[in-house]
Amino acid sequence: MISLLGGIALLVIGYFTYGKFIEKNFQIVPDRKTPAEVLKDGMDFVPMSRSKNAIIQLLNIAGTGPIFGPIMGALYGPIAYVWIVVGCIFGGAVHDYMIGMISLRNDGAHLPELASRYLGKNFKHIVNLFSIVLLLLVGTVFVTTPANLISSLTPDFLTIGIITLLIFAYYVISTLLPIDKAMGKVYPYFGAILIISTIAIGLTLIFGNYQMPELTLSTIRLENYNGVPMFPAIFFTISCGALSGFHATQSPMVSRTTTSESQGRYIFYGMMIAEGVIAMIWASASMSLFDAGTLSALINSGTPSAVVNEVSLMLLGNVFGTLAIFGVIVLPISSGLSAFRSLRGIIADYINVKQDTTKKVLMLTIPIFVVSFMLTLVDFNLLWRYFNWANQVTAVIALFVATRYLRLKNRNYIVALVPGAFMLYAVLVYILSEPIGFNLGLTPVTYIVGLVVSVIILWYLTKAGTKQISTLDENSEIVNDHLPIGTFSSGEA
Repeated sequence: MISLLGGIALLVIGYFTYGKFIEKNFQIVPDRKTPAEVLKDGMDFVPMSRSKNAIIQLLNIAGTGPIFGPIMGALYGPIAYVWIVVGCIFGGAVHDYMIGMISLRNDGAHLPELASRYLGKNFKHIVNLFSIVLLLLVGTVFVTTPANLISSLTPDFLTIGIITLLIFAYYVISTLLPIDKAMGKVYPYFGAILIISTIAIGLTLIFGNYQMPELTLSTIRLENYNGVPMFPAIFFTISCGALSGFHATQSPMVSRTTTSESQGRYIFYGMMIAEGVIAMIWASASMSLFDAGTLSALINSGTPSAVVNEVSLMLLGNVFGTLAIFGVIVLPISSGLSAFRSLRGIIADYINVKQDTTKKVLMLTIPIFVVSFMLTLVDFNLLWRYFNWANQVTAVIALFVATRYLRLKNRNYIVALVPGAFMLYAVLVYILSEPIGFNLGLTPVTYIVGLVVSVIILWYLTKAGTKQISTLDENSEIVNDHLPIGTFSSGEA
């Protein structure tokens, strides 16, 4: 119990201390006009309240990540708490805040446009590719997981295939609606279900006399139950609850509906902290209710959705447990919708097709859904591994965008560089060692090659950044970020 409550307390403290520091370092301008006000279009650029933006951000970034990830991460034992807390405060929340706010300063631009602007035009194509692949995988994963959960609660005639088609039908309808109608009206109710069910599970754990494993020297292990080494696997297993590149595709969406820069810490940094709390509770529940062998067997029996069912029903009973399962279901459905909506926007920006008519929206939406439906037929565990790698590569890119932005503004860029460099090394070791990559295994050669390539990439980014700074002067649009929005064609303000 001490580890769970202590970890949650550290997350809250992190919001009020490190979060405040990150906000001060960014140098917000509270009365500056935002894209929601200047570029209002009734579809994607729509002013909304801080509370609605916050709940939309939470549901957009969460998905099943902060639940499924910690469930699988629980196989490493209480060391999972450390990554959730440290990763969330110093990595994930910084990542989400910086991309959300940089997008706010650039007319609500998506990550590929931001990468083009701050890392160089050639990066735009690379980041577009990663963003498209990532969002396709995210959308597919977040259709598959709720379909599995719903099928466990419904009659046999509602097969997973039928449920999947119904979810896609909901997505098609929602995609055609303005964001304040598709998300602003529904998400507060979804959010209430999620928050109440999560709190109920947490309180039942705390007051239900369950034996919760504590983080001690004797419980720290560097391999999980199945013998998989902690590095780098845990950083890909627990992503959405600590650091996730998927969030870099979602924060710009909310930057288009935010009405003041002063709301950024609460919306972007704060909702990542909230996701960390969700991750802590589900990791603790998984470790408290099952031994490692039973937990591993449940996960391997299909997906972690089996663990969600067991945890919810064991802790809350049939009625409230079922409500808790619905609380988990709304996460991937909402994140899947936002993933496809972001994917449509990124592709539209890339090929320069305005989304101002139903025909143009459907022209991009239908092919996306067809490809995604075909991916639902692929093995979930294979999809999850590819999603995890593409997800963390995107996080690295986003953190380097934030690093370059802060460096260009002559502010403390170490806050973004350190987590970015660490995850760069992790993604390189992962792709070198895993069967989905070069399949070299976790050998000394893998670690050395990963380190050498990381140093080369960091050297190149540093050199390119120095060259970019040397070409700027005091009147450069990149340096001057305090002018009214729309002053420059690129939108930086």
